[in-house]
Amino acid sequence: MTGPLAFAHIGDLHLTDGEAENARDFASVVAQLNEVDGLDFVFLPGDNADHGRPEQYALVRAGLDRLRLPVHVITGDHDREGGSLDAFHAGLGVPRLPYAVDVRGVRCLFLDMCGPGSGGPDFRLGPDQVAWLAAELDAAHGRDCALFMHSYPADLRGEGEAARVADLIHRGPVRLVEMGHTHYNELANDGRTIYAAARSTGQIEEGPVGYAVASLDRGVVSWRFKELARPWPFVLITNPADRRLAFDAGHAIGERFTVRALVLGPAERVEVRLDDGPWQPMAREDGVRCHAAAVTWPAGARTITVRATGRGAEDIDAIEPATDSDGLPISRGIGSDADALGAWPGRGLLGTQLGPNRNGRQW
Repeated sequence: MTGPLAFAHIGDLHLTDGEAENARDFASVVAQLNEVDGLDFVFLPGDNADHGRPEQYALVRAGLDRLRLPVHVITGDHDREGGSLDAFHAGLGVPRLPYAVDVRGVRCLFLDMCGPGSGGPDFRLGPDQVAWLAAELDAAHGRDCALFMHSYPADLRGEGEAARVADLIHRGPVRLVEMGHTHYNELANDGRTIYAAARSTGQIEEGPVGYAVASLDRGVVSWRFKELARPWPFVLITNPADRRLAFDAGHAIGERFTVRALVLGPAERVEVRLDDGPWQPMAREDGVRCHAAAVTWPAGARTITVRATGRGAEDIDAIEPATDSDGLPISRGIGSDADALGAWPGRGLLGTQLGPNRNGRQW
């Protein structure tokens, strides 16, 4: 099936025991994701076991064993709480970090911010991993990359690592950095790369439980949080870029372009409209991942909305496309949350920064 890279991001699990609410939520998320097609993999961003204990990893592993999709799991500071990552590797049996895989033409890079450190939030990559990252980005030769790590590069404490890694990302072909740790939903756009953090599953301080769905479609990043309680279908416009997520002159639309949308779950009807204009049907050809429709952009228009209807339920996604190639953002501090977009309810962003990095509880 052709189309963009698309994956689900389940926020930090912090699993403790099988009777806890987060364990039940994790099981429900897995069951829900098993109901749909259209995703390439599931990402777990670290802090999988709250105290890094073998019995907690057994709960994580049991959930992953029920998942139909491939899964990529990285480390968080809680995974090292026992003094090493031995229980993490023994309990999950996942590949050793760092590693890279190619998915739909995107080079996906997975990092370990916790193994080289001394425990706690002593985030470090170490010289070997920094060198590996530099070599991978150089070898990409401009091909789009997605980077998966536990927190922002600015949180790295190794000597010179924060600045070095932020610079590698900013100058290189990394279009998307997916992270955990914050416990809140956040998107940041530094003018070259989108940073995305998803709400914790196990230590929630804002909003309901759920998971993020992200895509990378010909250099355009799209991201939206799905609340667990919301029924299918689920819509994510994958192209064109919303103006808040645009970071390339080519993301600005012209008079005529194609709207593409990923629809997860049953949908008898998928439609698009511009502003308050008429609904126009979208179609998905056999073997193609997204629904699509060619549109003509009226002068002065602002919004693209896609609506999917199925089994008595409806979902919409709306964007404001970039129209000016000169109006792209300029970073206020690469590799950090200095470029955070703030509240954006349509994406599940509350702008609270309630979590261990800001104003929340000291977990």
